[in-house]
Amino acid sequence: MDSVQALPPARHHLLNTTLPPRDLALVTLVCVVWAINFLTSAFALQEIPPLLFTGLRMAVLAAILWPFLKPAAPGQWPRLIAISFGLGTIHFGLSFWALKLAGDLASPAIVMQSYVPMAAVLAWWLLGERFAWRTGLAIAVSFAGVLVLGFDPLVLDRPESLLMMLSSAFFLALATVLMRGLKGQTLWSQQGWLALISVGPLLGLSAVIEGPLMNSLSQATWIGWSGVLYSALISSLLGHGLYYTLVQRHPVALITPYLLTAPLLAVGLGVMFWGDRPGPKLWIGGAMVLGGVLAIALRGWQKQRAARLA
Repeated sequence: MDSVQALPPARHHLLNTTLPPRDLALVTLVCVVWAINFLTSAFALQEIPPLLFTGLRMAVLAAILWPFLKPAAPGQWPRLIAISFGLGTIHFGLSFWALKLAGDLASPAIVMQSYVPMAAVLAWWLLGERFAWRTGLAIAVSFAGVLVLGFDPLVLDRPESLLMMLSSAFFLALATVLMRGLKGQTLWSQQGWLALISVGPLLGLSAVIEGPLMNSLSQATWIGWSGVLYSALISSLLGHGLYYTLVQRHPVALITPYLLTAPLLAVGLGVMFWGDRPGPKLWIGGAMVLGGVLAIALRGWQKQRAARLA
């Protein structure tokens, strides 16, 4: 599973209000790639334990991105290490663990989006950023949607998965806020450090919790290994690479609403290939979560645009 990360300011005209057809096609491809990652990872996690799966993904990324690593700027090492550990070890480790425990793809895909209202609350608490009552209402609707979704029988059967995914979303939100103060890192260097710093703890935790690494891999077939490679090469490198290209051309706030297509596609893939049968509470709760996230994103875009016009 993948999630949006903060990136350097884009070089573009912030008053654009729509994406041109070429970039709309690219953001659609990003959403398709990230949605498929839910499905391929779910199949792979039937063969490879979640912490080991995450560690292998990070090992592949670290090996590929090693040449792109840049030293942290003076005074930035603690922040870079905290972000990398929080995202690579805790966020990704918990998210794949939650996906392993879940009986469906829909609830993890939707609940992960709760990191957006969480990030808004954390930015208010840690950075003193203010938001209008409309954004506050959207945050409340998103959190209420998680509660409604949690009462769906499919989710109630495995409440630990929901709690793990919420915890994963929290650490993603915290890392997103911390990344606002990170300087001097490119996308590839930042992802490289994330992978390099987290691979050791992930493999160590896997050995302690999931058993000897080679024993854990003894049942892995091409399905498991294909899931690892897809997650690392396609979802991370291709997906985030295209996303980085897009935010160099357009404001992040303009792109974010389109990214909500990814969890919707993941829900569809779950119904078609995983046997998901979402109940009414999951549909209603999911609509509340994604609707709140969309409102927050659109409000952020309006504020950006108004600031440029002023």
